[in-house]
Amino acid sequence: MGWKKNKIQSKSISFIALLFISTHISSDFVQESIKNHKEKYEKVAMEIWNFAELGYQENKSAQLLAESLIDEGFSIKRNLAGIPTAFVAEFNNGGPVIGILGEFDALPGLAQSTSPFKEVVENDTGAGHACGHHLFGAASAWAAVAIKDWLIKNNIEGTIRFYGTPAEEGGSGKVYMVREGLFNDVDIVLHWHPDDTNSANSRTSNANKSAKFTFNGISAHAAGSPEQGRSALDGVEAMNHMVNMMREHIPQESRIHYVITKGGLAPNVVPDVAEVYYYVRHPKMSVVDDLFKRVVSAGSGAAIGTDTTMMYEVMHGNFSLLPNDTIQKIVYKNLDEMGGISYNKKEENFAKEIYKTFFQPDNEIGSQENVRPFKTSHGYGSTDVGDVSWNVPTAGLRTATWVPGTASHSWQAVASGGTSIGIKGAELAAIVLAKSAIEIFDNPSIISEAKAEHLERVGKDFKYVPLLGDRKPPLDYRKIN
Repeated sequence: MGWKKNKIQSKSISFIALLFISTHISSDFVQESIKNHKEKYEKVAMEIWNFAELGYQENKSAQLLAESLIDEGFSIKRNLAGIPTAFVAEFNNGGPVIGILGEFDALPGLAQSTSPFKEVVENDTGAGHACGHHLFGAASAWAAVAIKDWLIKNNIEGTIRFYGTPAEEGGSGKVYMVREGLFNDVDIVLHWHPDDTNSANSRTSNANKSAKFTFNGISAHAAGSPEQGRSALDGVEAMNHMVNMMREHIPQESRIHYVITKGGLAPNVVPDVAEVYYYVRHPKMSVVDDLFKRVVSAGSGAAIGTDTTMMYEVMHGNFSLLPNDTIQKIVYKNLDEMGGISYNKKEENFAKEIYKTFFQPDNEIGSQENVRPFKTSHGYGSTDVGDVSWNVPTAGLRTATWVPGTASHSWQAVASGGTSIGIKGAELAAIVLAKSAIEIFDNPSIISEAKAEHLERVGKDFKYVPLLGDRKPPLDYRKIN
């Protein structure tokens, strides 16, 4: 009996040893492959940083990413879901399908150099990559290529698919792609995002719905014949006042914010057209829907009170992120094994200078060297990755592409993201994405477990209905009239 036990133990130890060796070899292969393609994807990231194209206008960025994958043997499908800059690149070797998300849109009004001081530059778009999507798209494609290399080398059945997803910033590009059924045959989706820390939490987010409210009135001379006019701007201001009073009577987790995008051109002319752009957020999609209806009611009341008319157009809507611990813990393990990011002397000097410009930073220089412990967390922002996650088991990570303490959507994020600090974070993300996908391909039972968890979380009666309804993609939502 003791002999049999020892024999079984010996076999178990041998199996574990083989598994360790296999994992170690895969890890070495991934890092070598990532290194081999570094120059290419560093250049891709920096070119997209320079393009700084707004949502649904990312023609150069999408083209560059697609061409980089065509060169590596991927097949391409373009102009998807009615969006010219949406595409899918695939290396099909049969087997399970793992999708990797890639974004590439910039934010308006944030053109900035790589200086550690605020230095607005003139570029073709007036935009800047303040959310690091140039790194997001490049690193995801980088990872997809490394995974393809591994599939070929080991003759493993598996399909890796890169999703080129435009207009994440308020355009909900992924929602239209989900609605079109482009994720229906995917088994697992992986993603990442630039940040000032390294983490791979089981993360939720706020659902979100937005709309542009347009008021129409009657123009007139504001001094000579004001009685003949009806101010559309009065309608906007009355709406904003009522919504601001509404804040006292909404769930505390909610977020409502707006900007006036049209307000008239001259003080002595009663504005006949005015527009306000609203975002409504909450962790639960049903609450977002309810709050949005109340905002619409405020707009309707404002129109009645100012003798104007109001119409609104839903611009986008995102589900909250749905965690999947089965695959999230794999992503965390691989990030934790890799560790954080160290700065060289030049990067450290840059970090110290730009840190002086931060307002109440919540992280210190040096924290980028660490990986935050795994936990369940909630982010108050929103992302169209949420809609993907309610349809496919999804997991992601964040890496320190920015100096610790950097606020996203800031000029400092643009500056850091255009330096070697940004590239180091992107490279770490590419390695972790590749290692995680390979681990899943190597152990297909993970997919079954992830799907079972996903079904339990969404519920057997769940039916996906986008918050943005059946509207077509707002391809001109970033265009300035």
